[in-house]
Amino acid sequence: MTKPSLQDLRRRYVDEARPLPARIAAQLEADPRQGARAILAAIERRRRANRAEGQRLRRMLRFERDLWACGHEYVAGVDEAGMSPLAGPVVAAAVVLPIGARIARVDDSKKLDASTREALATQIRETAIAWGIGRADPEEIDTLNIYHAGLLAMRRAVEALVVAPQHVLVDARTIPEIRAPQTPIIGGDGKSLSIAAASILAKTTRDAVMAELDTAHPEYGFCRHKGYGVPEHQAALRRHGALPVHRRSFAAVRQVIETRG
Repeated sequence: MTKPSLQDLRRRYVDEARPLPARIAAQLEADPRQGARAILAAIERRRRANRAEGQRLRRMLRFERDLWACGHEYVAGVDEAGMSPLAGPVVAAAVVLPIGARIARVDDSKKLDASTREALATQIRETAIAWGIGRADPEEIDTLNIYHAGLLAMRRAVEALVVAPQHVLVDARTIPEIRAPQTPIIGGDGKSLSIAAASILAKTTRDAVMAELDTAHPEYGFCRHKGYGVPEHQAALRRHGALPVHRRSFAAVRQVIETRG
């Protein structure tokens, strides 16, 4: 049998991250070439990273584990996205993960790049027992104020679940009119896997809404800034005026409306 080259070994056990058989590990350890040393070092770095990720996921599941141990099978994590933009809805998500579920790399959506969020959103939907999306549109934001509109979106996300949660974990607040007991967790999207999963679904769903608005109104640049009050967006507001999707109760939008008469 032809002995695999170092290039083949790197492809299999570093690039493709296959498990390293003990026989191949022994061969690499006995190989004096720098390439063999580099392969072993890369594999060890991956193992350390995997152990660290496993420990992080265990920490992220501590609230869920306590509730699962008490017999609560359906624990929902809830979070929202889009509280501060000048345009578009506020979107919330609720996610119920199976007991013991772990999804590598799930974290506060703000810590992840767009492509990672999109890939994880697919995994979350495939893994979850249930997930739900709720939103409050600009008219509701202007009527209720953004804080209460955010709560409304979260309530709608919980109500959209196909199973009734036995306990709800919420990022930093409690949701009115929800029957299940709730635990508010400050910084919950970085401390609870269920809340982090919800933050990813909320963010990716809202980003998709803003991409649709960008197609309808490309002059505002919604696909780039997602409705946040960046200089580009404020300049477009002054140039083109406010759309129905703008939040008129927000000072920057209200000032443009008043200035334009």
